[in-house]
Amino acid sequence: MSAPVTATMHPTAPDWPPEFVERYVSAGFWRSETFGGVLKTVAGRMGAQIALVDGDRRLSFEELDRSVDELAAGFAGLGLGKGDVVVVQLPNRAAFVEVVFALFRLGSVPVFALPAHRSVEIGAFCSFTGAKAYIVADVVGGFDYRELAADIRARAPSLAHVIVDGEPGPFLALDGLRRPPVDLPAIDAGDLACFQLSGGTTGIPKLIARRHRDYLYNVRASVEACDFNERTVYLAALPMGHNFPMACPGFLGTLLAGGRVVVTDRPTPDVCFDLIARENVTATALVPPLAMVWLDVAEMTKPQVPSLRILQVGGAKLGHEAARRVAPALGCRLQQVFGMAEGLICFTAPEDPDDVVLNTQGKPMSTADEVRIVDGDGNDVPDGVTGHLLTRGPYTIRGYFGLSEQNAASFTPDGFYRSGDLVRRVAGGQLVVEGRDTDQINRGGEKIAAEEVENFLLGHEGVLDVAVVGLPDGYLGERTCAFVLPRSSRPTPNDLRMFLKASGLAAFKIPDRFEFLDSFPTTGVGKISRKTLRETLKAMHSGAGAASAAAAE
Repeated sequence: MSAPVTATMHPTAPDWPPEFVERYVSAGFWRSETFGGVLKTVAGRMGAQIALVDGDRRLSFEELDRSVDELAAGFAGLGLGKGDVVVVQLPNRAAFVEVVFALFRLGSVPVFALPAHRSVEIGAFCSFTGAKAYIVADVVGGFDYRELAADIRARAPSLAHVIVDGEPGPFLALDGLRRPPVDLPAIDAGDLACFQLSGGTTGIPKLIARRHRDYLYNVRASVEACDFNERTVYLAALPMGHNFPMACPGFLGTLLAGGRVVVTDRPTPDVCFDLIARENVTATALVPPLAMVWLDVAEMTKPQVPSLRILQVGGAKLGHEAARRVAPALGCRLQQVFGMAEGLICFTAPEDPDDVVLNTQGKPMSTADEVRIVDGDGNDVPDGVTGHLLTRGPYTIRGYFGLSEQNAASFTPDGFYRSGDLVRRVAGGQLVVEGRDTDQINRGGEKIAAEEVENFLLGHEGVLDVAVVGLPDGYLGERTCAFVLPRSSRPTPNDLRMFLKASGLAAFKIPDRFEFLDSFPTTGVGKISRKTLRETLKAMHSGAGAASAAAAE
């Protein structure tokens, strides 16, 4: 039986020091704007122009704005208001956009849960934030989110409402909440707008509090760097709750630039190539594993997608060999994107030469981005030397929500974020990503904390000890392997997969591979040597490949 979700004290969201607030306001980076207000301004300018396409449903800017007002009124009628937290777990669809802007306009604060999250993550979000509502779809991909919602609501005393987009079952239907527009609370640019999620090495994603002023600047700077405008047609293929397809420039940037957003919850090449051709899509964003699949299919099928101008690839490093395939296969320009939900975003520029686009992850998008690359002692290293990336700026947060101990480790005393990335800077100012300095695994753009998965596996009666490591992979960037010391009753890999699934762990966190050992290699101080385990895994992997090749001969 699931444990109760216990409400906590109200944590705080660190803000920028007053002198930085003054600096960013004076420089014009931060404006007295909110997302709800900017949408209304754009809708007034764009009117009947199509803003949002979801299958056969096409919403103009004025229709989208009216829908947002009606949903905001409905949420207000439930008692939701300024500062109330709402966990939003919706797939890519028009309702996601409508709900997000309605909450922005009302002053409620969405937590952007991902469709793959399950009871472990959703329960933690509700507990930590004291969420008052949870918005889900009914059934997606055979999974019934209403059953998940029933479990969460039974354990979360703060959760007053579950709202369902689709058949509501015992809960509230999203469409049934629409009401005529009402007067809403005044929202300030410094108010919290939303919570993005950060991967980490310690388990449940950390909450990144974004305020209207800094997140709107993130969007505006991305729009400028990527030259999005009223002619942009953006295909949202990645999960829209991620920072990348949301605000870099993503669907938020496209709409606020007056462009058109096309949504799909099926990012497969056949579906997306058809949408690109039919809707004259000019830009889209992928993570490397998905980009590799698209390229494989495109090279075989030669899709007719002449409108596509830019393919953004980010979330993990795209290798040179994959990067050089983009233009020949899809007839568009590659734009490498590197960044983090905490802040710093880098892009290669449309005018960059091919060697820069193929071999770097681009420059910081803002003149106000401060970047340091340091050695293990915190000393700056020269260009060309790999070091630890530190950054601060007008859209890089000053601390995680309610995590003072974590913040002391993740941020320097003068406000630089320790990203955990290993990078080097080349002569043109671009960054090249060389890896991570933590035990976080980047599986296809989804960040997995080794420690979290290990803690769950240790709950299995057949597991004595476990260490989870990553294995480099051409499609996903990294795959996960759990090295297990079994007890006398040795479980099978399938036993462990089913145990993790039943524990409520998100599917993408379940190890791709299990290996059983009699003992772990150790370091000189007696700790498990993950470096040796990674080397063992690489040797096993290359050995399997060599054996396969020999068999083929």
